[in-house]
Amino acid sequence: MIKPGKILCVGRNYREHIKEMGNDVPTTPLVFYKPTSSVIPSGGTIVLPAGIGRVDFEGEIGVVIGSRLRQATPAECVAAVRGVVAVNDVSARELQKSDPQWWRAKGYDTFCPIGPEKEGTPDLGAFELVTRVNGTERQRCQSGEMVFPIADLLAFISSAVTLEVGDVVLTGTPEGVGPLSAGDIVEVEVVGWSTVTNRVVAAA
Repeated sequence: MIKPGKILCVGRNYREHIKEMGNDVPTTPLVFYKPTSSVIPSGGTIVLPAGIGRVDFEGEIGVVIGSRLRQATPAECVAAVRGVVAVNDVSARELQKSDPQWWRAKGYDTFCPIGPEKEGTPDLGAFELVTRVNGTERQRCQSGEMVFPIADLLAFISSAVTLEVGDVVLTGTPEGVGPLSAGDIVEVEVVGWSTVTNRVVAAA
């Protein structure tokens, strides 16, 4: 199971998702944190807390940092990627809209399922991401569709926050997000690299 020191996430990084949520395309990357206490492995259970309203799946490509990055260039960032993981950035949508910051909406326990890491030297612009709920495809995209490419995201983050070995960066979700219900099975796949599959339950 991946146990990152930090989890940094990028919001609004696919134009069609930005459009479906009614937001504007950002001029610089929109970065936020998820707490490490939210991490569960593939096969773990996503728990829907009582009384928080709609909770959505968000399939994402996660990159694992393999060497320290501080004020790095995009080329240095490419060389520092150790591996790739599939991630579900589970999000409490109503809290995301009501709270000035997203720590609650994105940070509940079990809200960060992360698949097994596959190490290698990936082409950061050539990933394919697929999300399925109960076997039905809900999201599909290519990493080349991102507003801010992965290497540029890592360089931007490293200009302010040092990325350490083992940190995970989530790179944004494409269009097709939707609500989860108890009993659902959610699968996020970075094709050829990693898959994370989780059952959804309601809190006792």
